[in-house]
This record gives sequence, structure tokens and C-alpha cells, in this order.
Amino acid sequence: MVSSPRLFWLLLAFLLAVLRPSAAAHDYGDALRKSIIFFEGQRSGKLPHDQRLTWRRDSGLHDGAADGVDLTGGYYDAGDNVKFGFPMAFTTTLMAWSVIDFGKSMGPQHLAEALKAVRWATDYLLKATAVPCVVYVQVGDAFRDHSCWERPEDMDTPRTVYKVDRDHPGSEIAGETAAALAAASIAFRSADPAYSARLLDRAISVFEFADKHRGAYSSSLHDAVCPFYCDVSGYEDELLWGAAWLHKASRRRNYREYIRRNEVILHAGDSINEFGWENKHAGINVLISKEVLMGKDDYLESFRINADNFICSLLPGISDHPQIQYSPGGLLFKAGGSNMQHVTALSFLLLAYSNYLSHAGGRVACGGASASPVALKRVAKRQVDYILGDNPLGMSYMVGYGARWPRRIHHRGSSLPSVKVHPGRIGCKAGTAYYLSPSPNPNVLVGAVVGGPTNTSDAFPDARPAFQQSEPTTYINAPLLGLLAFFSAHPDPNSWSQD
Repeated sequence: MVSSPRLFWLLLAFLLAVLRPSAAAHDYGDALRKSIIFFEGQRSGKLPHDQRLTWRRDSGLHDGAADGVDLTGGYYDAGDNVKFGFPMAFTTTLMAWSVIDFGKSMGPQHLAEALKAVRWATDYLLKATAVPCVVYVQVGDAFRDHSCWERPEDMDTPRTVYKVDRDHPGSEIAGETAAALAAASIAFRSADPAYSARLLDRAISVFEFADKHRGAYSSSLHDAVCPFYCDVSGYEDELLWGAAWLHKASRRRNYREYIRRNEVILHAGDSINEFGWENKHAGINVLISKEVLMGKDDYLESFRINADNFICSLLPGISDHPQIQYSPGGLLFKAGGSNMQHVTALSFLLLAYSNYLSHAGGRVACGGASASPVALKRVAKRQVDYILGDNPLGMSYMVGYGARWPRRIHHRGSSLPSVKVHPGRIGCKAGTAYYLSPSPNPNVLVGAVVGGPTNTSDAFPDARPAFQQSEPTTYINAPLLGLLAFFSAHPDPNSWSQD
């Protein structure tokens, strides 16, 4: 029941936004396949025989050797050649969450490929946490790397290794790494029980280190990790995030009690509507809310209330004090660079929460109004469709999907001639000519989703130097796996449960 004319018009505006028809039906299954292939283009280490992006070759084969450790493998986070552990761990957590909640919608082949993508990361994270009370958090001198434009196969900048330990703590990255290992242990529980158990055991020990030796890696390793992946929101959210995933993976009461004791941390700032590699608050609320909605833990009711408030802040025309804007073309927008990281992560939470509400027969309470699970799904689908081409430019922001997509992405390996075409080494500064060239990238990084429009005008410059718009990242794609899986299995809104 709408209680006032104002609420009626707000709800009408919201429905018009989410019911806007798509320009054309999308092949979400094809987009899912390509979004998984993207991760193969980000691989470091010795590539497997079934590598599908064949313009890539082995790289970083001696990572960690100078320090007496094996740190080969893992992912490059974006268009550079550094292995940043913080975003890699977050990417892993979100890929695993996609598999946990939406793996059944992927189909056997896509599920197997998604698990391969997760395992490429977790195999590396196991190496990075093999020494007790130590987490190796970065390979590569970011400043030196960013001064070059060279292929990962050619890189000759220092592969400096950075770590956190008892004397140099890093609770945010250790907490996120524990979350990634715990989430992945759930994802592999059926496919590989022994591997799943190994991941969970490691997650427990890494979390114990994160909690016992508290401190910020952004302080311990400030000169190496800032301003690239500097955590300005504090490490407390990663500790709760790690505990939440460990509770979900192990069902141990001590993690539930840890969450209860530390719940006040969620109220320490004004940013609980944030979710991304740097801030986990909204994700914590949504993840824990499932327990509440299923009637398993009324003690954590405050997390569900926080989740409702967060979800309401995303719904067009609902909130009196919205912290999210939408562009004229319908794209969710937050200030800062690489806007698609917000679009995919927040849309994933919308979809996950809508499913939790559906199973519990609930709705989102937004003051005097409310929204159904179906309404949440429509908002999430609108964002996915915008990414795939339903936008004012008619451009897909996923490379290789649709008729028109970004051709000059900010990505070294994609923009430089492949080793197969140009076997000779291309030096640090020799790549500058390719960086500045107006020509399209010679190698297609299939499935990469770029940063996209970073203002409310829906404009996009298809240019390498515009890195905030044209650079892809692993943490843009990770939550997209779950979104595309769901919509590939349920493309017709009429098939969703009714309001």
C-alpha cells in the first residue's frame, strides 16, 4: 500500500527505470563464457596446454626465486604486470561466491571453467601463505612497472617480493586472503573435497594470523602498495569479512561469536553502502543476512537491517538520501575511476540478496515503501544489459561481445604485438609507440570488461591513455560471473517468481 502521493511517484519512477525494455535479447551464456576466458589473459606463470587466448605466453617464471619462495602463477590484476595480492584475493572471493550461489545456473562446462579460474588464483594464494604467520602480498615494483609499457613475456622490471608478518602486519590483506580461501573451499566442496579441506585449513590459520597480529598493510608496506591498492577504510571490515566466510565454510560457533563481538565495527563509518576490493561492509551485511532470512540466527538481525538500508540506497526513486546516482542511460554511477567495478559488484549484491529474500518469502523494507525480489533482479539485469550494449552509445563494454566494443583498451599484452607475431623483445620504452598509437589493439582480450563511463554523461573515450575508462580489471569481471550465470539460466523476467 502506497501511503502518499510522493511515494507513488517515487515508485512509478523506479518501475519505469527497471522496466525499460532492452534494445535486443542478449546471449548471456556467450557473455559468461567470454567473461571466464578473460581470466586466461590475466594469467601469470607457465600456461597450461588448454590455454585459449593463445597470443599469451609464459611469464613471471622466476617470481619469488630471489627470496627462496615459489610465487609463480596467479593473476595480473589489470593492464599491468604486477601481481597485487589484495585485489587478487578479493577477485577470488567474488569468483567463488559466484560459483557458490550461481554455479548450478552455469551448466557443467561453464562451471568447470569457472572453477579452473578460481583454482588458478587459490593455487597461488596457497603458495603465498605457505609460511606460517607470513602472507606474500605483492610481486613486482609497481612504480617501475608503471613506467614501462611492455608485454608480461618481456618484463624486465624488478620482481620485488613484499610480505606481511608478525612484525609488519597486514590484517586487511590477510583477512581478505582468508575470506578467499574459505569461500573457495565451499566452491570446491563437491568437485574436489580434498582440495576444499586444504583450502579451509589454510583459511583458518591465515585468519588467526590476521586477527592476532593486527595492523594495516597500507602502513607496513606503504611505499610499495600506495597509492595503487592502499586500504584507506581500515582493516576491521576484512576481519569481519574473513570471519563471515569462515563461519559459512566451517559452521564453527567461534566465528559466529567473533562476528557478534565485533558487530560494532560496522557502525564505525559512513560507508556501509560500499563494496569492492577496498571496502567490504555491504558485502558483509548481505552475506550474513542469508543466515537471518533463513531463520538460522536472529542474533544477527542488525546485519539484515543494514542490508535492507544498503539495497534501498541502490533502488532508483526509493531512497530520500541516495548515495548512488544513475546516468541518463541508466548506468549506476559512483564518483571515482573504473566505474564498472561498482556496477558489477553492487549488482551482484542486488541479485544475491534478491535470491535470499525469494527463498525466505521476504521483501526489502525502504521506509514507507518496499521492493520485491523481482524488482531487485530487474535493477541488476538493467546494469548487465547496459554493459552488454543497451546504452546510448550502443557499445558493449565487454571486449569481443556484440558488434561494437572497445578496441584500444589500456592493457599491455593486448596492445603490443604478440610473441608469435613479434618474437623479438620489445623494451620498456619501446612500447610507448604502441601505447600512443590510434590503431586498435592487435590481440583481443576476450571477455574483458573495461572501466566504462566514469561520469553521468554515458560518454566513453576508446583510448588507451584514458585508463580509468579503458582498463579492464579482474575484480570487474569476478562478480559478473554470477550475474551472467543467473541471467543465462533465467533470461525471461516472466520466469522469475512474481512480486
